Amino acid sequence: MQRILVFSFLFFFPFLLQAKDVPRLKARVTDETWTLSPGFVAALEKKLRDHESKTTNQVAVYVISSLEGEVLENYSFRVAETWKLGQKKNDNGVLLLIALDDRKLRIEVGYGLEGSLTDVICHHIIEKEIKPYFKKGNFESGIQNGVNSILAAIEGEYTVPPAEDFSHLGPLSFLGQLSGAHLEMPMIMRVVLTIFVFFVLSIFTYAAATTPYFGWFLYFFLFPFWSLFPTAIHGANVGASVFLIYAIGTGLYKLYHLLTPHGRKRMREKIYHGSSRGSGSSGGWSSSRGSSGGFSGGGGSFGGGGSSGSW
Repeated sequence: MQRILVFSFLFFFPFLLQAKDVPRLKARVTDETWTLSPGFVAALEKKLRDHESKTTNQVAVYVISSLEGEVLENYSFRVAETWKLGQKKNDNGVLLLIALDDRKLRIEVGYGLEGSLTDVICHHIIEKEIKPYFKKGNFESGIQNGVNSILAAIEGEYTVPPAEDFSHLGPLSFLGQLSGAHLEMPMIMRVVLTIFVFFVLSIFTYAAATTPYFGWFLYFFLFPFWSLFPTAIHGANVGASVFLIYAIGTGLYKLYHLLTPHGRKRMREKIYHGSSRGSGSSGGWSSSRGSSGGFSGGGGSFGGGGSSGSW
């Protein structure tokens, strides 16, 4: 038994050394990085104290330099649990944790406030109310805006705008789930990606449109590429439009060469020319004027009709 305890200690000891310490709770706003001005910290402290006096909800802001290798969710939970934010019977605590060097943040919500501060609302607050300011290096405005939104959500005065409706896209409405990322993509990157993606896909699309048999497989294989890539770069509406242009345009082109006599002739000539190219004059038969009777073809075309038999 003693050996097991010693082995367990030696096994878990390195992990214990890696755990980042949780400081004692001394204030509602704790800035270990000295990024926030004293006046801002004092004003935010007063706002949170007044909110607690009014509602008993405890909201804290904790700014650190780095997580030091810790998982954000794990460390945030440990801080909230160690600080015991919120009233014991109400579990009405909230922690806004910000790791500046790691460029990560999290809103940790107590059980009692999960009804008003849902995961969807917290995500929206981070993405729309905090991150735009943080990306500009304006941390005070981001924190102020985030805290105001958290308090408004707790009081039922903050709502998330309804998601954009993509039902008009019909079967392609699922592309709406991929839409939105392009809004944060720099314009120059969107232009470069557009040129690159369309150049590569156009090569494969040409092969899909002009290859007789394997082209059908390639045609359907390119469906997700012609829908997902344009959607990720330009949004669901553009992505759906580009996909329909590809699917309908290439599909009609291939059906024309499959169902019409002229189309079948063109495709057959492509196969024959491709197989006999470079082989000289000995690779095929042709009708020509000669001394055997003066008969020659008049230029008629064939669509593959007829019948074959065996005996």
